Amino acid sequence: MGTQIFNNRRLVIATKHGKELVIAPLLEQALGVTCFINTALDTDLLGTFTGEIARTLDPMAAARKKCMLAMELNNCDLAIASEGSFGPHPTAYFINANEELLLLVDTKNKLEILVRHLSTKTNFNGKEVTNERELLEFAQKALFPTHALILRSSQSPTATIIKDIKELRTLKESFAILNDAGTSVFVETDMRAMNNPSRMAVIKETTVKLVNNIASCCPQCSMPGFSITEALSGLPCDLCGNPTQSTRSYVYTCTHCDYSKETLFPHKKNTEDPRFCDYCNP
Repeated sequence: MGTQIFNNRRLVIATKHGKELVIAPLLEQALGVTCFINTALDTDLLGTFTGEIARTLDPMAAARKKCMLAMELNNCDLAIASEGSFGPHPTAYFINANEELLLLVDTKNKLEILVRHLSTKTNFNGKEVTNERELLEFAQKALFPTHALILRSSQSPTATIIKDIKELRTLKESFAILNDAGTSVFVETDMRAMNNPSRMAVIKETTVKLVNNIASCCPQCSMPGFSITEALSGLPCDLCGNPTQSTRSYVYTCTHCDYSKETLFPHKKNTEDPRFCDYCNP
């Protein structure tokens, strides 16, 4: 069975931000599908980065909702959608990170395949600026003009917002308009995929990860997407034998039949260096 279940089928990419540019070539080559988009689908109705429309769903639920809306709109049974989250890295708090979630939904085969990918390759940032010099310093660090910027009169969702700033003249003129109004000016990176090459590259990396997951088939039902759903710690210390925080095994699960399998020592080592043991090196 495997990936052949996707061959010669139509797959709708639920996006209005150009993500098909990196997703479609990889999926068409790997799965034999024909990818398409529908510009009538407005994914911004589920929430915007700039806050005009509040996000009420978590990333997983939002991606699934995008897929369902796209399939209903196009009378299709195969869809893919992504959701991006931005903020401090979960362990290195002083570094910003981009986490991409990519979900493939196949209602014909009752199958969902999900991947998450965390990357520090992001220009995500925002700052209040009081003059043009501060604005241009921020722009340079934010990789402008290859990466677009957004200006707003404040961080409030009801603020005046100017998007799609991709030229220096537009940036200066937009800043002058907001600054002359006597309000503070907040500049931020535009994280929509079509205006952010760094994010687009992370989406591409996430799609590669999805393709690899799809290629892994369930030993029991042969459906694709037999992938890691949990990492279990407890790799024993080489010196004292006590369990450490290092990964001892991976749990693989099939979303179609729920079969699961634990694979020991995924990193090809049976013990951990005592330097990483809470008992030997507290």
